Parts: sequence; structure tokens; C-alpha cells
Amino acid sequence: MDAVDATMEKLRAQCLSRGASGIQGLARFFRRMDRDGSRSLDAGELQRGLAELGLVLDTAEAQGVCRRWDRDGSGTLDLEEFLRALRVREAVITAAFAKLDHSGDGVVTVDDLRGVYSGRAHPRVRSGEWTEEEVLRRFLDNFDSSEKDGQVTLAEFQDYYSGVSASVDTDEEFVAMMTSAWRL
Repeated sequence: MDAVDATMEKLRAQCLSRGASGIQGLARFFRRMDRDGSRSLDAGELQRGLAELGLVLDTAEAQGVCRRWDRDGSGTLDLEEFLRALRVREAVITAAFAKLDHSGDGVVTVDDLRGVYSGRAHPRVRSGEWTEEEVLRRFLDNFDSSEKDGQVTLAEFQDYYSGVSASVDTDEEFVAMMTSAWRL
């Protein structure tokens, strides 16, 4: 774990210690820190804000956090980018989706699955009852919306796992389950 990851873990721990409203409370806090109304924080604003929460970062650490989570390349940390980084369950779901999305186009199809998994060992394929294509399609249908169009978006994948997530008590258990299931 590098320094940026360690910083994010400290912040996640702070959120957990604040209870369910921790991330929402941080969002309000960061909006107050955004004095110019830009809806983003530079490394200096981030450093000062986290210091108020008791997380003291040096300049390099604050810049590292900004670089790590700056998804749009703006050079600043959008509030939503930072909060998204704190949502550990969302991050592991996204990692699992990325593993499935072999083509990288943002949609998982049977062709993507074929690039990652094989259905040849499925008992119904071995018996000749189903083709490998059918096994992969039925697997994909688990995550697809009610339309079953053969394409699973990240939103559909997240919807599926939001139901699973509700039955798992801690982030650590959820991450362990996802890591094991998807071999992340």
C-alpha cells in the first residue's frame, strides 16, 4: 500500500467512525471548503481541509491524493471524484466490471465474457444440452436488467451488487467476497 492508499484508508476509517453519515458529512465539509464555488479542491485546499479533520498531510501526499483521484484531468479534485474514491464497495464493483469488460467499451457482452471466462466445463455444456454461448449468456443475464438485451452496463452491474451489498455487514467482508469471486 502506497502513501496515497494509506491516506485514503485513514479517511475511510474516519468516515466509518462518524457512522453512516460520515461520507455525507465530508461532502458538506468539502462544499464549505470550496470557497470559490468551483466544486473542486486543489491540493492546498484539500490539505487544509483534511488537517481540520485531524488528517495531516504533507504537500506531496495531498498532491498525490489529487492526482490519484482526478479522473477528468483537471488538476483539481472534484468533490464527486473524491467521494467516489471513498466508496470502497463501489470501487471493488467497478474493478470487477472492468475485468469482465474485456473490450473496454463500457458494456459487457458474451464476447467480453468469452475473453475472460470459459463455459466449457459447465455440466450442461459437457452433456451437450447447452452450448458454451448459452452458458455465458445465462451468466450474463444474472446482471442484466429486466430487458435481457445481452448487454450489461456498469449501472446494471452496480444495481445487481447493491442488493448483494445490503446483505454483507462490513466493507472488509464485501471486498473479500468480491476479490475472491472475481479473482481481483
